[in-house]
Amino acid sequence: MTSGAAQCSRVPGRKSGFRFAKNYGPGTWNALVIFVAAACVAIHGQSAPLQMTDLEVAALGSDSVSDTAQVNGTTLHYVRGGTGPAILLLQGFPEDWYAYHRVMPPLAKRFTVVAVDLRGIGGSAATVGGYDAANMAEDVHQLAERLHLEHVYIVGHDIGGMVAYAFARRYSETIRGAMMLDTPLPGLGPWDAIKANPITWHISFQQTPGLPEQLLAGREAIYLRHFLDPETFSDEDVARDARAYAAPEHLRPALEIYRAFPADEKFNATQRGALSVPLLLAPGKNSPFETLMPSFANALRAHGCASVEIEVIENSAHFVADEQPDAVAQLIQRHASE
Repeated sequence: MTSGAAQCSRVPGRKSGFRFAKNYGPGTWNALVIFVAAACVAIHGQSAPLQMTDLEVAALGSDSVSDTAQVNGTTLHYVRGGTGPAILLLQGFPEDWYAYHRVMPPLAKRFTVVAVDLRGIGGSAATVGGYDAANMAEDVHQLAERLHLEHVYIVGHDIGGMVAYAFARRYSETIRGAMMLDTPLPGLGPWDAIKANPITWHISFQQTPGLPEQLLAGREAIYLRHFLDPETFSDEDVARDARAYAAPEHLRPALEIYRAFPADEKFNATQRGALSVPLLLAPGKNSPFETLMPSFANALRAHGCASVEIEVIENSAHFVADEQPDAVAQLIQRHASE
């Protein structure tokens, strides 16, 4: 990954989003439901890092590093490459660090790029608790310290974006900016309206104690292929993900992240101090969240955030890094360089 010569176009990768992801209209929330419903089985955790396959090495460069670090009472897996100012990449549901595999090589020409598996996801260890965004921000902060990364730029998609905002709030003096890719923020702006929409039944379902684990365990691969459009997610993508999803004990972290939403709401609602860190909201043009971003931006400003911008990623729905990797890489490069 560290070499600028790595050519992502030579490696088959993820093209767009879930089935029907591009067909937003009167039923725009349908795609969101499909996406988050799949998330309840797609996030996973392991006690050891996933080994990088030949495909991943080809995409990122042979001198990229896949490793783990002990931080904040857990083990985080990360992939690192490149040299220069540091960028941290945090994935969203239902992906791991590999969501950024086509974004990382161009960034690694100028930056040190570290893609992290959040607590309980991918190669990171599952724990009993600690899945609220503020605590996962502490995980990432300690990882940055362990890796001697200073004045980082942090990028997060979906849940990763929620963690990125919590990081900016808790450790503003250590970062130069935060970008939230197609990310709604619990407790702010139209969040209550999102929860109240009957189509978002998945939130309460995934927060239900015990039941989702019993219903979904052992059916992960079938469930994934049912929701993941073969035209957008290749067989290699699904096979790679299914290897990690198969362990029933690692289904729980995905659910625990949703069960921690009330804590996230409280944290965000109480953060009203002045924040000078530049924040960028970057929704996909075809995402159901796109029209909500001005309301989220206004809520952030009302909570003391001095610099909040919105930049829409064209020709993309929710999975912006998969659907428009070049545009996302260029956007990150531009803002991380400021």
